[in-house]
Amino acid sequence: MHHHNYPCQGGQPKAGQGSDDKDKAERQHELMTGRQVEPIQLRGNEAVADMIDHCFAGSGFNGRRLAEACQLYSRMLEAGATVGLTLSGAMTPIGMQGVLIELMEAGFVDWIISTGANLYHDLHRTFDFPVTQGHWAVDDNDLADAGVARIYDTFIEDDGTLLATDQVILKAAEKLPAEKPMSTAEFHWRIAEELTRMAPHAEKSFFLAAKKLDVPIYTSSPGDSSIGMNLAVPLLAGRPIVLDPVRDVIETAALVRQADKNGVIHVGGGSPKNFYLQTQPTLHQILYDAEGGGHDYFIQLTTDSPHWGGLSGATPSEARSWGKIQDANLNNVVVYSCASITLPILAQYVLVRNRNRPLRRLYQTLEKSVADLKANAMKNPELSSQFQ
Repeated sequence: MHHHNYPCQGGQPKAGQGSDDKDKAERQHELMTGRQVEPIQLRGNEAVADMIDHCFAGSGFNGRRLAEACQLYSRMLEAGATVGLTLSGAMTPIGMQGVLIELMEAGFVDWIISTGANLYHDLHRTFDFPVTQGHWAVDDNDLADAGVARIYDTFIEDDGTLLATDQVILKAAEKLPAEKPMSTAEFHWRIAEELTRMAPHAEKSFFLAAKKLDVPIYTSSPGDSSIGMNLAVPLLAGRPIVLDPVRDVIETAALVRQADKNGVIHVGGGSPKNFYLQTQPTLHQILYDAEGGGHDYFIQLTTDSPHWGGLSGATPSEARSWGKIQDANLNNVVVYSCASITLPILAQYVLVRNRNRPLRRLYQTLEKSVADLKANAMKNPELSSQFQ
């Protein structure tokens, strides 16, 4: 049994062997060498990281999966992997941007693919616009009549939050160049620069922190959020800010290509999840690049099940069949639980157990990474006819 591949040990997936290879007693002994499941001892494990290592890791089901994810993230960082994080679901309306800020500051997240909605809602508290705890069991007709929008059990105001944030985005967008298409990473970097000047509490925003730390942020579907909706105004006014999704495909593949090892934390699933994973097929399938061989580490925090056939429930073993990850069984963990619970625990574990890493500042090296990818593609005989 290999502790470095399966931190909680025991019951690892294994290639099937015929009954002739080992007799029943030998195979039984081999299967039963995992950690004994004993009654959980809370006393002495008051700290979160100690609970993970000494309580959750010694239990089962998704408590154990969470422990495996925490320990895998720790090993990923120790191995020097470039860590991507994908973000879907309503994470920033419930304060999860604070978790992301600390991970980025520690050098534990190097680049991000987020829904546009998470970036938009991240800005509310940065500008002192109200986001309050409400309740899920309410009359939504009453909320609508009162000018309050609901995100499950969280309330925001129509005028005081949504329209106010729209005005902030439009004011910042006025300062952006409109002469050439740009990737979403460049757009986010540029608009974050303007928003930082305007914001009374820039320290509350992971969007603005990413700009400060040169952590590139991509949005795989930029039109599918209020930020994209707001860009309709400058376009109609004759000064369009043009986002180029194909540049995102190239840049994200270049980030993965330049890394010695790659790992990902998928918070939820959705479009950001696949946009990250497709970087590997972009390299080996589309660009015939020898650097594309599958991501090294995979963690997903999700409530989606694989048996419906949807992408967010797609397992890492399925991703292996597409060449998106290195191995169907090793160094990947899916935790089936709400990310509002698991993400802070996962983050706190590595913030306690791991030393801070030097910031990679990948945004500043992005141009070179893309140039290297292009140079390799241009000299590839499989693509020679495309560059004539």
